[in-house]
Amino acid sequence: MVDSLGVAVIGFGWMGRVHTQAYARVPHHYPRLALRPRLVTVAEDVPGRAEEAAAQFGFASTTRDWREVAADPRVRAVSITAPNFLHREIGVAMAEAGKHVWIEKPVGLTVADARAVADAVAKAAVQGAVGFNYRNAPAVEAARELIASGEIGTVTHVRVRLFSDYAAHPEGALTWRYEKERGGSGVLGDLASHGADLAGYLLGDIASLTADTAVFIPERARPTGATAGHTRATGGELGPVENEDYVNCLLRFASGARGVLEACRVSVGEQNNYGFEVHGTKGAVFWDFRRMNELGVSRGTTYQDQPVSTVYVGPGDGEFGAFQPGAANAMGYDDLKVIEAYRFLRSVAEGTPHGATLSDAVRSAAVLDAMVRSARSGAWVDVDA
Repeated sequence: MVDSLGVAVIGFGWMGRVHTQAYARVPHHYPRLALRPRLVTVAEDVPGRAEEAAAQFGFASTTRDWREVAADPRVRAVSITAPNFLHREIGVAMAEAGKHVWIEKPVGLTVADARAVADAVAKAAVQGAVGFNYRNAPAVEAARELIASGEIGTVTHVRVRLFSDYAAHPEGALTWRYEKERGGSGVLGDLASHGADLAGYLLGDIASLTADTAVFIPERARPTGATAGHTRATGGELGPVENEDYVNCLLRFASGARGVLEACRVSVGEQNNYGFEVHGTKGAVFWDFRRMNELGVSRGTTYQDQPVSTVYVGPGDGEFGAFQPGAANAMGYDDLKVIEAYRFLRSVAEGTPHGATLSDAVRSAAVLDAMVRSARSGAWVDVDA
């Protein structure tokens, strides 16, 4: 027997839409899941946006006040896709109201915010999931297994890159993302948070680091109306960009491995160039998000001049089999969020965490906090997880 789970979405920008579509698709890819999500309500303070969401996706009701979601007995689980500065308040309130929480990264503005939400979820004995979607790629899961198996030997070093051009245009609007009070960090929260999660997911805890940050577009025009995504603005009053466009970071892992993490939101010519290269004493593994369903793998006993093979993931890797019947059939970004939704709902159904949790969010936030401290001091700092 399949149980119905009332869900709500708080914040209906692009990511709110992605979560909603993921809920709708879960039953198609995971028909044996014991829970069937039911869209109860959507909360959005931009006039008309919630009503549009309800008309398109079938939410039973709408509200402009997220607090009404906490009080709604129909809602048992909540997606929090509102701006970063609201994550702590909403996340804690939903957990205290007994709602299971699927929250986007970064969880708040600081590691203290992430810990507050994690503590509230643990105290309420509800499930908590976090939007670290790139770890859900079947190729990434296959890489993790390959590394753990020792096929590339002892890991010596890794490079994680996250380059994007979403903020490269000088006419990009000065939205909340560029303000410290509402957005917190800049590219640290947007992209480096994923990099910190991937690095930890693949290689274990980061012990210490040193980081450098920079702002390359120091002023932007303030928008004159509601925004969603990465809107352009011209003619508005110019205001300062308060958080970083770029970060470069050297990493030392608890295992002894070394690493480089680099992220930029203003990289002209780079469209979602995300990936990693992990090198070991016997081989290496490479992944590029733009070729999401394949790995470059070097393994053997040749060492010098050892070739790299392209390996296509298939039904035996991660959740690939829920989407495609054979290797080299493509999966896309939205599929990663369907996997995330499935693991969140499975966690609720079984009472056991599956996928990225609030503990992972705290670990990533601790790495970001260390980056901020290091960029200020210019020194190596320990990661206080």
